Amino acid sequence: MARGDGLIDWVSPLVPGAEPYYLQIVQFIEEAVEVGRLHPGDRLPPQRRLADVLGVDFTTVTRAYGEARRRGLLEAVTGRGSFVSPRRETAGPPIDLGMNIPPPPTGMRLGDAIRDAIGEILTRTDANLLMAYHAGAGSRAERAAAAIWLRPLWPEVDADRIVVCAGAQTALVALLCRLVPDGGSVLCEALTYPGLIAASVETKRKTIPVAIDGEGMVPEALAEEAQRTGAKVVVITPTIHNPTTATMSEARREAIVSVARRLDLTIVEDDPYALLALKSAPAPLAARAPERTWYVASLSKTLSPGLRTAYLVAPVTADLDPLLSLLSALARMPAPLMTALATHWITIGLARDILERVRAEAEQRQALARRVLPQALGHPSGLHVWLALPADWDRHRLIQTVRREGLGIVASDAFAVARPTTDAVRLALGGVGDRARLAEALTLIARTISRAPEEGRAIV
Repeated sequence: MARGDGLIDWVSPLVPGAEPYYLQIVQFIEEAVEVGRLHPGDRLPPQRRLADVLGVDFTTVTRAYGEARRRGLLEAVTGRGSFVSPRRETAGPPIDLGMNIPPPPTGMRLGDAIRDAIGEILTRTDANLLMAYHAGAGSRAERAAAAIWLRPLWPEVDADRIVVCAGAQTALVALLCRLVPDGGSVLCEALTYPGLIAASVETKRKTIPVAIDGEGMVPEALAEEAQRTGAKVVVITPTIHNPTTATMSEARREAIVSVARRLDLTIVEDDPYALLALKSAPAPLAARAPERTWYVASLSKTLSPGLRTAYLVAPVTADLDPLLSLLSALARMPAPLMTALATHWITIGLARDILERVRAEAEQRQALARRVLPQALGHPSGLHVWLALPADWDRHRLIQTVRREGLGIVASDAFAVARPTTDAVRLALGGVGDRARLAEALTLIARTISRAPEEGRAIV
């Protein structure tokens, strides 16, 4: 929603028979903040207006706003209304299974590695240069390091086609603006990365949901939606899909590329997890269709989100200049010190070592999740699992129940392009500092959903 304009695009119809309506409204606010539809400082609509939109009485919305203030989501300003709190980051639960980040690398102190690398960088690089503005697609050394990083996935990748970006989200926003006309549509999985949903809302692009199955996007559904809507851009995560964890087979990837070529679709391959699945995942779509694929690889899910570094590989015939202008307008440049750190780690081989240690820890956590929640879907070296709930459990009720125990998880609504959505939750395994606490959190969820239906349902 546009900030402060009072538009209400972050609510859905209330669900009778689930949790109390006021708690559903609080959940809408929480999810809107999590996916970027509401930002710190945004003013919420007047309570009476929201009550009219949702078809509930005024006191229900008053109670919802009060509960949201109690949780630190909102602040009330006398005479002006309710605003999204700028202190959202301090309001989260003690154990957070909501943020999908890499686990600590096994047997390594990341802080020591950062300190040593920065010291080495400063011995051979002018600090003033590191702190200056850097224009363009990245230095020759940075792009060469990016090619080294990606070649285990894609041996033919060309460093001259790589653009160093300030994170994958910046790259995705720039690609939406560059490839999809104002007010146009982009095809994506029916459940997709919340950052893509937020980017499409902010750039006034419409996301078109394409059906998915156990391997991800369904080729026949892609063809049908492309022909029905006329959309020419499709965003796909083929490896360890977020949130369902699905990974496309060789045959499925070939089928997707065949549809794209037949209908002249441009592919944006969002591939942050591929290096975690290096032992099992087929080659990227970009390696099969380099003439029409923009490939986005982030270091956030394999090394650390704090590096704020992503690599964008352009199609072989693409003109990079318009995209570089967009990236400069959005973020000016990647942070030079962080880019230098990533480049140094890759060049000396330490990044690969960190990746192997992250993967080893991820495998241990996935094994733990399989023992505690055998019904959950996960990739052997992925960062998250996808848990479909029993028929008697409602996702919002589960979130509220475990939150009271100090545990944060994310409902399927955050990933749904269209509503209604399935009763499922994503559990991120990397953000908890140690496996013992993770085991406690997963056990809490397992015990909660094993309760009798009357214990797990709320009465409206």
